[in-house]
Amino acid sequence: MKRWSRRTELSFSLGLALAFAGGVSAATADPAPQVKTSLGAVRGVTSGTVDAFLGIPFAAPPVGPLRWRPPQPGAPWSGVRDATAYGHDCMQKPFASDAAPLGTTPDEDCLVANVWRPHDPSAKSLPVMVWIYGGGFVNGGSSPEVYSGAKLAESGVVLVSFNYRLGRLGFFAHPALRQDHPEEPKGDYAIMDQIAALKWVRDNAKAFGGDPNNVTLFGESAGGVSVHFLMAAPQARGLFQKAIIESGGGRNSVLGVRDMRVDKVGAPSAETLGLAFARRKGVEGDGADALAKLRQLPAEQIIDGYNLASMFTGGPSDFAGPMVDGEVVKESPEAAYQAHHVAKVPVIVGANTADIGFSFAKTVDDALAPLHADHATALRAYDPEGTGNPTAIGTRVSMDAAMIEPARFVARAVAATGEAAYQYRFGYVAQSQRASWASGAPHATEIPYVFDTVRAKYGEALTDQDAGAARLMSAYWLNFARRGDPNGAGLPPWPRHEPKTDQVMQLLPDGTARSGTDPWQARLDLTAAAATH
Repeated sequence: MKRWSRRTELSFSLGLALAFAGGVSAATADPAPQVKTSLGAVRGVTSGTVDAFLGIPFAAPPVGPLRWRPPQPGAPWSGVRDATAYGHDCMQKPFASDAAPLGTTPDEDCLVANVWRPHDPSAKSLPVMVWIYGGGFVNGGSSPEVYSGAKLAESGVVLVSFNYRLGRLGFFAHPALRQDHPEEPKGDYAIMDQIAALKWVRDNAKAFGGDPNNVTLFGESAGGVSVHFLMAAPQARGLFQKAIIESGGGRNSVLGVRDMRVDKVGAPSAETLGLAFARRKGVEGDGADALAKLRQLPAEQIIDGYNLASMFTGGPSDFAGPMVDGEVVKESPEAAYQAHHVAKVPVIVGANTADIGFSFAKTVDDALAPLHADHATALRAYDPEGTGNPTAIGTRVSMDAAMIEPARFVARAVAATGEAAYQYRFGYVAQSQRASWASGAPHATEIPYVFDTVRAKYGEALTDQDAGAARLMSAYWLNFARRGDPNGAGLPPWPRHEPKTDQVMQLLPDGTARSGTDPWQARLDLTAAAATH
């Protein structure tokens, strides 16, 4: 049997992904599309009405002496670079139950972007949508099939995705780093990668037919958290004109943003954790020798088996995650929203009806305790059915604190600046999954509806109702990308969020959409009060 090269395999997989996710035919006989980027020319692949350009470097590989440095300019190339296969996703330990499994082998050399556009040479100044994947800042990548931009590009946008460093390669602080290029920002390397990717979009959108002054940034989970950071980052100002946050929290209690250098009660600084990790790897000291030894460690040892699975099962406690570094991240997202230190752009923000929430409460009193509220009032809000089930009640309390109320907090904060804010709650469940997901739409399940990649996700089990829900969801996102307003012909009206009316757009279990006063308003008022308790 003929043994295919890795690139041949990935190119073949791309063709299938475009055909299934985009609902189009196999690659046409048209000449391969070419675009001249700021670093050199690239050759993509056409499938039906969409061109795809994959694995384009937007920065130098962050390896060797560039580990734990801001992304550096990439090296220009001569000739035409092949861009028909995804580049490596960033270094991580994948896990078996990932709902968006990677399509590549992770590697430290991973700072690449992907672009989908309509196959129409006359198309110019199209809206640009830039996707940031989730994964708890320890997993994720741009190669999963469910993130294909083909269907959105079919509808007349340029879709860009990219990779950013993860785990301790993306977030790391150590006293030795202060002496290394002291003029550079430290710590939040993943956020710096995201800013570098947005600058690449600014410089190259026009070459792909996009409008660099009409960029919509959107992300889910850790990608949504990233949008919060980028909303507040001075270096990201002007690089996007609209933002969408899907299940990205927004409160400090959920995001857990550390200080880079200052230890606080119950929250060691990022540098303290970096020193602890180094000692665990046999590296002592805080000088140049220590940093050299840390940079010589294999990437697998830096990741050290830490992923989303181990994050919830007692994994290592010396991973810092995002931190207040004083330059890129000057304050927590919650503080930035409260002080109006965020970009003045229209925003869509929301979460899912069975989003992230955990409870080990043994009694109803235990379940309601985080609310610090009158018992009878809290019970009416969180157990209207009168089940008395402490686990179910506690899960609702936890979910509201983690995702649902913070989305409302962000919508209110954006509205207070005078910008348009649109709040949503996604409650649709694929018909084939309803027996398993009876409590509502779990975390991240809105993604294939946003990208309209439900066929790639559910295959033969996809129903007409599922497909209709995807068309509805993606239409709102596309309208917002075009003009900062999700409303459009044939769609149920989606009013701007105002605190006085507390409007939310619900994507309902029957595949339709309806706006109105938030039915969980009483719950969220209790959660908001507890957040400032």
